[in-house]
Amino acid sequence: MAGSKITNADLSDLEIDGAQLGGAYIHNIGMPPESHPNYDPAARQRPLRFENCHLEGSTLTGGSLKDVEVTDCALTGMRINGILVEKLLEAYAKSIG
Repeated sequence: MAGSKITNADLSDLEIDGAQLGGAYIHNIGMPPESHPNYDPAARQRPLRFENCHLEGSTLTGGSLKDVEVTDCALTGMRINGILVEKLLEAYAKSIG
């Protein structure tokens, strides 16, 4: 599927295992926006699950990470709004004693 483009698709419950996604551009993911004919203000997207995904050098921009949990992941060099996550975690650890 290299070079393919999927547009306006419902990929609910899709499982991708063992794929190489280098260079992929994934955008506008979630429920249909208010301007879309299938918009439903009561609809809520079910959570996505990423396991053993190597996202080194990747960028997440302009989305929602509300209630996201990151567990047992290498965070070296990861930044949130320009702040190193390692430094944030160090400061948090000091604050709780």
